Amino acid sequence: MTAEKFSISEAIHFGWNTMKSNLGFFIGLLIFVFLFTSLSSIIAAKATEANIFLGLIFYIADFSLSIIISIGLVKIALRFCDNEKGRFADIFSQYPLFPQYLVGSILYGLIVFAGTILLIIPGIIWGIQFCFYDYFIVDKGLGPIEALKRSSAITRGVKWDLFGFFLILSGINLLGALCLLIGLFVTIPTTMVALAFVYRKLMAQAEIVQVSETSLEECA
Repeated sequence: MTAEKFSISEAIHFGWNTMKSNLGFFIGLLIFVFLFTSLSSIIAAKATEANIFLGLIFYIADFSLSIIISIGLVKIALRFCDNEKGRFADIFSQYPLFPQYLVGSILYGLIVFAGTILLIIPGIIWGIQFCFYDYFIVDKGLGPIEALKRSSAITRGVKWDLFGFFLILSGINLLGALCLLIGLFVTIPTTMVALAFVYRKLMAQAEIVQVSETSLEECA
């Protein structure tokens, strides 16, 4: 199964337009996430000062909440790609996916780490190859192994394109950070939605190819 190439400019253009049309929502979302995660970290640090075991519990809670929020942000980005409005409720609504997301993140991290040990280049390649595992978990509810496999399938043939895309996204967010960090309120939503847009494109193309291959096999 080979995915067709996607348009980087189309993805960024979609992310930019979505951000502009929903700027108030994204500003509120990012402020809430920043304040919530900061407060959670401060509470964990204060708890550690009082009691190391209590602090450990709060740090685990803080880590778990950060993962749940990450899942929610993916869900929100996908909503915009499906011509729906993002919802604040989705920040925490996807908590049932926590176990498979956590396992998937650990496996992904181990894969990239192993590749990095092998002269770095394999780490970059595998990082790109399996980069959409979290989208498959959130979007399709897949288990971590199957999500990694599906990510590998849709990124086949477009790894160089994705490499260039990720460099551009990094550059956009770097520019946002240089603008006294205020620019991140513009660049983070833009790149977040653009990445979800590429996932949707690659997944749709892969499904079309799969249907075509199935039809050919049935005809044969």
